Amino acid sequence: MEQMTYKDSGVDIDAGNESVRLIKNFVRATYRPEVLGDLGGFGGLFALKNYDEPILVSGTDGVGTKLKIAFLLDKHDTIGQDAVAMCVNDILVQGAEPLFFLDYLAVGKLIPAQVAEIVRGVANACKESGCALIGGETAEMSGFYPAGEYDIAGFAVGVVEKKSLITPARVKVGDILIGLPSSGLHSNGFSLVRKIVFERMGFKGDEKIPELGKTIGEELLTPTKLYPAICLPLIKKFGEKIHGLVHITGGGFYDNIPRALPEGLSATIDADSWSVPTIFRLLQSWGNVSRREMFRTFNCGVGMILIVDAEIAEEIDGYKMGRIVEGTGVEILGGDLSD
Repeated sequence: MEQMTYKDSGVDIDAGNESVRLIKNFVRATYRPEVLGDLGGFGGLFALKNYDEPILVSGTDGVGTKLKIAFLLDKHDTIGQDAVAMCVNDILVQGAEPLFFLDYLAVGKLIPAQVAEIVRGVANACKESGCALIGGETAEMSGFYPAGEYDIAGFAVGVVEKKSLITPARVKVGDILIGLPSSGLHSNGFSLVRKIVFERMGFKGDEKIPELGKTIGEELLTPTKLYPAICLPLIKKFGEKIHGLVHITGGGFYDNIPRALPEGLSATIDADSWSVPTIFRLLQSWGNVSRREMFRTFNCGVGMILIVDAEIAEEIDGYKMGRIVEGTGVEILGGDLSD
């Protein structure tokens, strides 16, 4: 009887080792002084230093069905940033500085060059966000995912001094909402995006869209914007005058803004205070999507919202897009996407 090996079942340990070799330099480039040890241990080591009352803030997320676009176009250098951004942007909302990140990558067939491309994106995003990539897992799951396809998720840990923790208790009537531009669709709503773009419109991904100045595939794979380098200096400068932050992810404006508000307060948004990017207008038109559905599904050009004391609003660059009032929920005025 012929002897069988693990490789015969579709799992190539040598390819896994080659993947680690290819990514080592990317990973090491993200290390902060607090990182102990090196890549390859069973756990990542990180030493907390110079905090009085440190509060650890953690977050985990994936990229979702945006991955289908990467598979379709065989383009994998942006997905890593999406995985990092979805995590670090979330923990940033409570005022936390991202410290370290771990990724989980599950593949149908381990292709070292593809893994390296994905992890390079993760590492670059970690470096831009100031957090260290201290570990991860690459699992070859033959027969579970088709060859060439994968899933990726991440886990981030940040820290904030207890006295500086941002909670809804800070928010008050009269606060101003300042929107920070998104880079595009980010990583939300892609089940609807794919239905509109590929089923209703019949696109293949490589069509040049004149209104966008690029192919539809390039637009859809634009990575999620990283906000730590923008927001952390503002938090440090203005301190308790920053009353809240909102990461506009799944659920859009209607579901995410209330998460940053105390009971009894609401937000009124003027959607004409910024120019909604072309991709959102096209999706609304192509899919005949209602205005409310657009603002509940997508970021519509605003990826992060700062809720600030009115006296500092003019000192912060961004869209002066609304204010906090008494009430419940979110009211969005204007914003006719069909223009």
